[in-house]
Amino acid sequence: MTDVALWRRLLAELLGSAFLTATVIGSGIAAQRLSPGATGLQLLENAAATAAGLFAIILMFGPVSGAHFNPVVSFVDAAFGGLSWRDAAAYLPAQVAGCIGGAVLANLMFARAAVSISAKHRATPAHFLSEIVATLGLIVVIFALARSGRARYAPAAVGTYIGAAYWFTSSTSFANPAITVGRMFSATFAGIAPSSAPPFIAAQIIGGALAVLVIRALYPRLPPAEAADVVVPHHQDPAEQVDRATSDEAPAPYPPR
Repeated sequence: MTDVALWRRLLAELLGSAFLTATVIGSGIAAQRLSPGATGLQLLENAAATAAGLFAIILMFGPVSGAHFNPVVSFVDAAFGGLSWRDAAAYLPAQVAGCIGGAVLANLMFARAAVSISAKHRATPAHFLSEIVATLGLIVVIFALARSGRARYAPAAVGTYIGAAYWFTSSTSFANPAITVGRMFSATFAGIAPSSAPPFIAAQIIGGALAVLVIRALYPRLPPAEAADVVVPHHQDPAEQVDRATSDEAPAPYPPR
C-alpha cells in the first residue's frame, strides 16, 4: 500500500486521464487535418503520439498515484492486494471524469464544439475480441514488470505496447473503460458511438479478468508489496522523497570538540 494521501492520488489520476485522452483525441484530429484521406498514415500518427504521450504522462503522475488512468488496472491491482478496494472504487470516477474532461479539452484546442457525440460505430465481434486481447496484454505487461522487479521500465513498455496494439488489433486498442467513455464525447477520428461503448467495456472487463488468471498462473507468488508497484512505484509521498533526498545531501555537522 502507499502512504501518499488519497486526494493527491485522485488528483493525479484525474489529470493523467485528462492528458491521456487529450493526447489520443487531439492527435487523431491533427492526423485527420494533416493527412486527409490517408487512413493508414492517420493511424500511424495517432499511434505514435499516443505511445510517446503515454510514456511522458506515466512519468509525470506515476510517483503520486501509480499512473493507472484505467479502472481495469486499478481493480486488478486491488485483486492482488496492491490497492485497497475502497481506493480502487475512488479511482474510478476520477479516471472517468478526467477522460471526459480530456475529450472536451481536445475538442476546444482544435476549435471544435466542446462536446460532440461520436457516431463512429465499432461494435463487431472482431472489435469485441480485439478489446479482450488488448486489455489482457496490457495488464499482463504491467504486472509482469512489477513481479520481476522491472517496474521502472513500465512507462516505456506500456507506451510501446499500446502503440503496437493500435496496429495488431482491429479496435485500435482502447483497453480502458474510462477512455472508452471519454471518447464518446468527440465526433472525430478517435471517437466511439455510445452504442458501441458497452460492448467495448464488457470486453475490457473480460480481458482484465482473464489477465488475473494468466498472472496467477505465470507468477503464483505475486505479493501485495510488488502489486503496489504498478504501474510505477509510488509508496512514498513525493514531497517526503524530496525532503529525504535533501537531508541526505546536506553536509554532516562538525563533530563535537
